[in-house]
Formats: sequence, C-alpha cells, structure tokens
Amino acid sequence: MIIQARSIRVNVRIWNDEMEQTIVMLHGFTGSVATWEKVAFYLPDKRIVAIDLVGHGKTESPENTANYTMEEQVLILEELFQQLNLNQFILLGYSMGGRVALSYTAAFPKRVQQLVLESASPGLKTEDERIARRKADAELANRIEQHGVEAFVNQWENIPLFATQKNLPLETQQAIRTERLSQIPTGLANSLRGMGTGSQKSLWPSLKELIVPVTLITGELDEKFCKIAVEMQALLPIAQYFLVKNVGHAIHVENPLEFATIVKEVSDKNNP
Repeated sequence: MIIQARSIRVNVRIWNDEMEQTIVMLHGFTGSVATWEKVAFYLPDKRIVAIDLVGHGKTESPENTANYTMEEQVLILEELFQQLNLNQFILLGYSMGGRVALSYTAAFPKRVQQLVLESASPGLKTEDERIARRKADAELANRIEQHGVEAFVNQWENIPLFATQKNLPLETQQAIRTERLSQIPTGLANSLRGMGTGSQKSLWPSLKELIVPVTLITGELDEKFCKIAVEMQALLPIAQYFLVKNVGHAIHVENPLEFATIVKEVSDKNNP
C-alpha cells in the first residue's frame, strides 16, 4: 500500500497483519520490500511491516536531494509510524537500512523495543573519512545518472562485498538482480548523495547513550562488518552479537532461515 508521509508517497508491505508483535524491516541500498519475502515466510507468528525507503522500490524518487538526508528519513519514518498506529515495535535494518534504523532509534528511542542491525555501521568516525566517501559516492551517483541502472548493477553485483552471493542458487541470484534493476537512477543517485555513509552524521559517539537493546548480526565472511560489530558491541550498553557461519554481507538473503531464527529468538524475548 502507498502512504503519504512528509509529502512523499511511501510503499509499505505487510505480512501476517493479524499478528500482534510487529517487526519493521528496512532494506539496503538497491533493495526493496521484496528482499524480506523469505524472512517473512519463516516468521509466520510476527507482523512484518516492510518499507521501501525514499528513492527505492515503489516509493517516490524525488529530484530534490533534501528529501534524502538521514534526518529526513527519520522524520518520514516517524510520520509513517504515526499513520500506521505503530507505538512500539522491533526495528530491523540491513546495511543502509541499518544506518537509517539506528538513526531513527537515536531520535525516537521510546518507540523501539529492540533494534536489530544486520551488517550495519554507525557511519564513519572521522571527517577525513566522510569527505573521501562523499567524493566517491558523488562520482558513483553521477555515473548512475549518466549510464543508467543496468550498467551500474553490472558493476555493483561484482564488488567484493557481494562475492559470496555468487554461491547462491541461480534463481536467488536472478531475484536479487531483478530487484536491483527495478530501481530508478534518480532514486539511487540521490540516496548516495543524501544518506550515504559519508553524508550522515557519525553515530559512534551516541552508541554509549543508546538505552534500547541492540542485536547485531553479521556474516563471518564479511570481515569489515564483523570488525564494526565487535566495536559497536563494546560501546553499546545493552547489546548481543550473532555471527552467522558461511555467509557474507546479506545474511537474510544468503541464509534466510538462520536469519529468521535469530530474529524470532530476539523478538520472542520482547513478547510479553
């Protein structure tokens, strides 16, 4: 369904609507609500509310980059949750969606019963790192606009971060590619400019103040995000960390059953 939030038409998909406990799920860059299909199948006793972030899926892709800042994502989500009458829920985010989920939780901690972060970071620690990343993301955004989504996807699916996805069944690989190819150049480019890792405020200093219980999940073959998760766990007041064997960055795609099992374990503890 489409819901208007802060003048943006946002696509929301809900599974198991009759269930009481709600888990909100936010996809990663080039993703959409479709990425959660198998996870939702393995969580029949949970109400899954998946959202297409701005510039992705069936949500609008505005021309104005001001609609894509991390601060704006947080406000769009809050207005959306109000319209959906979601007062308290478990919030789960993957990669870029994890950064959005963490940013939202820092702003509205009383809404979030439990934060689940899959292969996500709090941003970059230094201004030098952020400047370098903004430059790289700006160049990538320009290439997407100039050469189109297919040329970008051909390059994107071959970066080391997604190397482990080459081992997935061909049907799954094709589904991921189709999801990526369905995106709009403006949406992807402006997402990089507005809420890229270099554009967002670093949340590393805020971690020690986060009172919400946090679950961190990474794949053991994704060394970069495993290191980030260990650092995050050391700073977070209430945190647990799950390391999933034989998978890389996108655990929910590479082993949806194992991922759903972890999410169920975490959410059952929150179910009064």
